[in-house]
Amino acid sequence: MPTLAPFPEAPAAAPAHAGHAAWQARVESACAQACQAIAPAWPLDRAIAVNPHWERAHLPLRRVAARMAVLGRIQVLAPRSLLRQAWQQGRIQAADLAHARAQLPSALAAPWTPERLQHILETELQTPQLPLLIDLLDQDPQRHTRLPWRQAITHQVSQTCAAYFDTRQADWQPERRQGLYAFWRDTLRHDHGIGTLMGLPGLGRALGALPATRQDAERWVLERLQLPPAVWADYLEAVLLTVNGWASWCAYLRWQAGLEGRADEHLRELLAIRLAWGALLLDGQDDAATRQAFATLQQAWRQAPALLAQCEDELHADEIWQAALEAGYQRELAARLAGARPPAGAQPAPQVQAAFCIDVRSEPLRRALESAHPGLQTLGFAGFFGLPVAYTPLGTAARRPQLPGLLAPALELTEQIIPATGAPDPAGQDAARQARHDRLALAQQWLGASRWPGAAFSFVEAAGVGYLGALGQWLRPSAAPRASDDHAGLPTRLRPLCRPGLHGLALEDKVALAARVLQAMGLAQGLAPLVLFVGHGSQTRNNAQAAALDCGACCGQTGEANARALARLLNEDAVRAALARQGIAIPADTWFVGALHNTTTDEIEGFDLDLLPGAARARWQALLPALQQAGAQVRRERAPRLGLDPQQAPERLLAQLRRRANDGAQNRPEWGLAGNAAFLIAPRWRSQGVDLQGRSFLHDYDARQDPAGALLEQLMTAPMLVTHWINWQYHASTCDPERLGSGNKLLHNVVGGHIGVFEGNGGDLRIGLSRQSLHDGTRWVHEPLRLTVAIDAPAAAIERVLGAHAVVRQLVDNGWLHLWRWAEDGRLRRYAQGQWQDLPWAGA
Repeated sequence: MPTLAPFPEAPAAAPAHAGHAAWQARVESACAQACQAIAPAWPLDRAIAVNPHWERAHLPLRRVAARMAVLGRIQVLAPRSLLRQAWQQGRIQAADLAHARAQLPSALAAPWTPERLQHILETELQTPQLPLLIDLLDQDPQRHTRLPWRQAITHQVSQTCAAYFDTRQADWQPERRQGLYAFWRDTLRHDHGIGTLMGLPGLGRALGALPATRQDAERWVLERLQLPPAVWADYLEAVLLTVNGWASWCAYLRWQAGLEGRADEHLRELLAIRLAWGALLLDGQDDAATRQAFATLQQAWRQAPALLAQCEDELHADEIWQAALEAGYQRELAARLAGARPPAGAQPAPQVQAAFCIDVRSEPLRRALESAHPGLQTLGFAGFFGLPVAYTPLGTAARRPQLPGLLAPALELTEQIIPATGAPDPAGQDAARQARHDRLALAQQWLGASRWPGAAFSFVEAAGVGYLGALGQWLRPSAAPRASDDHAGLPTRLRPLCRPGLHGLALEDKVALAARVLQAMGLAQGLAPLVLFVGHGSQTRNNAQAAALDCGACCGQTGEANARALARLLNEDAVRAALARQGIAIPADTWFVGALHNTTTDEIEGFDLDLLPGAARARWQALLPALQQAGAQVRRERAPRLGLDPQQAPERLLAQLRRRANDGAQNRPEWGLAGNAAFLIAPRWRSQGVDLQGRSFLHDYDARQDPAGALLEQLMTAPMLVTHWINWQYHASTCDPERLGSGNKLLHNVVGGHIGVFEGNGGDLRIGLSRQSLHDGTRWVHEPLRLTVAIDAPAAAIERVLGAHAVVRQLVDNGWLHLWRWAEDGRLRRYAQGQWQDLPWAGA
């Protein structure tokens, strides 16, 4: 077992020389570049989907795949085992492979014959992963008897971060004023077990000489490594990938700070910690071992550019197979869409309009509703319904964003107690606030009574039969409908009267907001007598990742608050009168209703119905049979994927789905957005009546009403990016479930109350989706396909957006998604190499 040599004194700054300023600038640039490569991961209570390669999207996809393989052995493209199975089972056909080769010009120039491509699927990636210093230092012959140093360091850094960032779960909070790096140094001095785990019992003697600041650590380690400056950023990025989960959390803190106009240094401090660990271990070897480790490291990293290029070339075949897998789906999608025809002649005015979130789970329900009620028109719109709000439930300080994570809230949504008369009730408001405060405080005391050492057993004894009710709910889940978590602690009689709204907003601001939303939704004219805004939310129990099943456009919340607030806004007499003066006339008999689609049970719940006039309530009642029929149809469609009998009586199937939703032991209450593969920005007639299998996001858009292309620009720079994030979170979690997914849900332990999860009791913070959200125990339910975006708009309008927004252009040009459009002749064409090209499939 190696012993520790005396740890050399860390310099306070880099060595002074004529080029010191330039050298220091290179250090700063390399560290900043490495940190910039890390995408954010949102906390559990705001769990929106994120492309984990988002900050690398300015690079071609295959180059990113090569970098991730060489720097961190991370799988970006579809795994060869999955592709091999798809080929053997006929999911990928010879025509798909030929199409994939044809659409990649570089593939035609290379000798990628079908035979060679098939052979590639039987092999593993040949390009090696570049080593880090700790890998080369960890060469003790007895290393199999202890924890590998890379694993031990990741565990120690992860536990330190968990303690530092936890502000909700632990009763005793650490000192944070000096920052993460200083906290880690102090923690390491008191951690007497880490040296034993690593086979370095004398480790503690060297800790006193650790660099005092993160700047010192960065400079000192890079000076010692003597790597070529050209590879510094790559080496540092590889270092961060060893703690990618916590790096992603720190990137989230940086992202939020940026939205607020602040800077955040946590990611840089995490990098310094991880670098300092390497420096700490330098002197855990004898001189010969140290010299050998440095020599090997420097030799390996001098080859980094060549290895990256080699891997990029090797992954050419994988890129072809990825495109072939997508071609099989795209061929079917094009064939389905080819059958749609525009409506002939004038259409009767709709009796009901229902605007749904663009979420893929809305597509089957929209289709079913249109079939059940011919007078009903559905629309697709982002589920936050254009309200850039943060929402604070009554009597709490739990302010939360209810808009896409790309944006910062601009307005406040609060709640009032409003009886059916429509006038606020200040006394009821105070009573509700006090009742909730008292009940939540009592619940917190009840919880806290069991958290102190020695108190747990006496707490259980004192609780006695009080536990039986909760235990019974676990053993026999009820078939009760969804209950809103926002009402926790409120008296039952006040819950229906607690209504979210844009209180305190000036009339002119309300009117401007209402006009903007109606125009964006295409509802500035032609309104039906009853208009529904249908947000969505999931019903699930005992699920740390429950927010990932709610609305991504609402920052991992349900869309209830936004839908209700918008409906109430548009039902205000003063707002309607002001809109009429601006040329947006809402008919006197038109009323708006906020509603929620329960994506676990496919029920639709209406809100604030008691505030409607009698005629509007009668229309809602007349609509209920169609809502029930549509829900039953979708439940039958979904039942086989959940292992349920679709032929059983509708009421039995609904009860079964409700019990699954209330079952704390249920791993898969629903499949969420698994299977997502396309995003249509087009009039509804382009997809009406077409079974898109719950795999398509649908956003209504009529280019005739958008001659300047302003709305198209909004759609391509906001909803299209959100759907891309969703698509790539599912893609990444499927392609590399170990590094970019969160592992086995059964082993999840929540970190910091809301930060994320560990799989088990340690290791890195896990990001992405659990295996149970993607795999049914036998097969992958989600296919890792890049999003196909199809837009019904003039080519010039689409190209203007591509030219004006680099991030959108990069997603298309670098292969992160596919871009199609409906041409003037009705055929679909794809955008590639700056040109629109015909799709090869008949009928497209």
